[in-house]
Amino acid sequence: MRMIVPPIVHRRAIDRDFVTFFREHRASAFRRALAAFCNYYGVRRPTIEWYEYLDWGKTAGKTFEDGRIHLVHPENWKRGRIYNSERMWIQMVYHEMGHYLFWTDAERKADAFALRMVRGLRRSAERRARPRGLTRVMRRIGAARRRAASFAQRAAGAAMRRAGSSSARRRRTRLRAGGARAGRRMRRG
Repeated sequence: MRMIVPPIVHRRAIDRDFVTFFREHRASAFRRALAAFCNYYGVRRPTIEWYEYLDWGKTAGKTFEDGRIHLVHPENWKRGRIYNSERMWIQMVYHEMGHYLFWTDAERKADAFALRMVRGLRRSAERRARPRGLTRVMRRIGAARRRAASFAQRAAGAAMRRAGSSSARRRRTRLRAGGARAGRRMRRG
């Protein structure tokens, strides 16, 4: 199923505004994120109603046919829930926005939409946090360790071969050579 999601730059901005709203409860951040989302898709902004809980705490959000969305406010999300993390709340908002956008086969499409909105957000943040030069150094160290390990394995193998008796070595080579010749003869005949 093809699904268009905003470019990563827009998704990061939207996600950042949702995080700000979750942490600081500034309504302007939520409205800004919602406006950016709706402007990208060319739909009008849904009416959001905030609740302490929905369906006795079983439901986190609910979307209706007329475009209304009922959401649990982050202040209430943080207390009294098993899954009370910031990420879970933001993914729940994406899920409900997916319901708002896609009405046919809504549940499956909303889940897929929520996953695609979040995909790629964390990976690039981790890349930016790590200095670029460090990766090259880490690669060199890893390669040096691999070379040292393979050298140590070869040295240990050579020491084991030296420790074995010469007659045992001769027997092994005769067996290998005889087995190979016998195999060739059988294939030809």
